[in-house]
Amino acid sequence: MSLHIASLNSGSNGNCYFIQNGENAVLIDAGLSCRETEKRMKRLGLKIEHVKALFITHEHSDHIRGVEGLSKKHNLPVYITESTLKQSRLGINKTLVRVFAPYVSIAIGNLSVTAFPKQHDAVDPHSFLIEGNGITIGVLTDIGHVCEHVIDNFIKCDAAFLETNYDEEMLENGRYPVYLKTRIKSEKGHLSNNQALELFRKNRPRALSHLFLAHLSRDNNSAELALDLFQKHAGATTVEVASRYSETAVYQIGKNGFSRKLDLMNPEMETQQMSLFDL
Repeated sequence: MSLHIASLNSGSNGNCYFIQNGENAVLIDAGLSCRETEKRMKRLGLKIEHVKALFITHEHSDHIRGVEGLSKKHNLPVYITESTLKQSRLGINKTLVRVFAPYVSIAIGNLSVTAFPKQHDAVDPHSFLIEGNGITIGVLTDIGHVCEHVIDNFIKCDAAFLETNYDEEMLENGRYPVYLKTRIKSEKGHLSNNQALELFRKNRPRALSHLFLAHLSRDNNSAELALDLFQKHAGATTVEVASRYSETAVYQIGKNGFSRKLDLMNPEMETQQMSLFDL
């Protein structure tokens, strides 16, 4: 049994993560336009009609840009906290608004979605665990501090999208003004490569087959730098970057460290990756 996952985009220009179990799928955040979301899903061979709900982490524009369009066009319920909805000023049809609370699991078909609090400079930010078929996927981005909520939920993951926003040296020597550097490095800012690596090294789940490095800064990080840092400690976990410029492939995530990269447009071209723990 398994889940299918993909990042449609990950970065300050838009965030959107796809998780599917059979004919039921959810999007975590909708930071791309409706048209761009549809376009990227089509390129991957994913069907928009399988998406049953949108879950929103917080109100920043790179996480909500496509919410109104997607919800209206496809009649999708939007799961969001009351504070985030008010702060976002989204014009969602009231009949499609669903308010969630932390650690109260929500059933979307045969998927279960659970929110948990995190530290970020937003009014009521949350991250999510998505479960189905005994598989757990974590979406852990826009995190300023690795708190107990983050640790407790990361250790449950079979695969995760984990923020690696900036390299400390690049940020320090970069062009950003002091106030912005301070904000990024604060406990309500973003995780650096090294902070995310520490979480990974100290709390890596034994069955973590895939780790996607997410929400990389355009100016203060590079995919090569982050990937090289993590691959030195990856072990049996496959580490890849969720790009800010394009979608990832679709991955099938299973138990006992099983993962497989899919080409749903050309099934005969699928490649398989397996990590073996105690099979």
